[in-house]
Amino acid sequence: QVQLVESGGGLVQTGGSLGLSCAASGRSFSTYGVGWFRQAPGQERVVVGALSWNGGHTYYADSVKGRFTISRDNTKNTMYLQMNGLKPEETAVYYCEARREPSLATVRGDYDYWGQGTQVTVSS
Repeated sequence: QVQLVESGGGLVQTGGSLGLSCAASGRSFSTYGVGWFRQAPGQERVVVGALSWNGGHTYYADSVKGRFTISRDNTKNTMYLQMNGLKPEETAVYYCEARREPSLATVRGDYDYWGQGTQVTVSS
């Protein structure tokens, strides 16, 4: 069993930056693929970025390429999402997720664990 706890959300102005962290419990986290998702009010939860177990493979949604960076530190059981150039439409609750497979995935149904989410609000 893995528990995930996000932190780092908050209020930022358009064009600003914010870094999210996700601390995981459980010894198997370092062998899992992980991802960051976001869900705006009234919308589905969608993938922002994903990372394989060792960081060797990454995926970014087209809308965030070049601005967001997903990373992980398996020695600390922690994953990160650095967000730059934030836009008002990216206001959402951001979730970290993990799956019991080493490869990354871009579909939410392929993940087995997720955190409670952290709110990111981008003001215009």
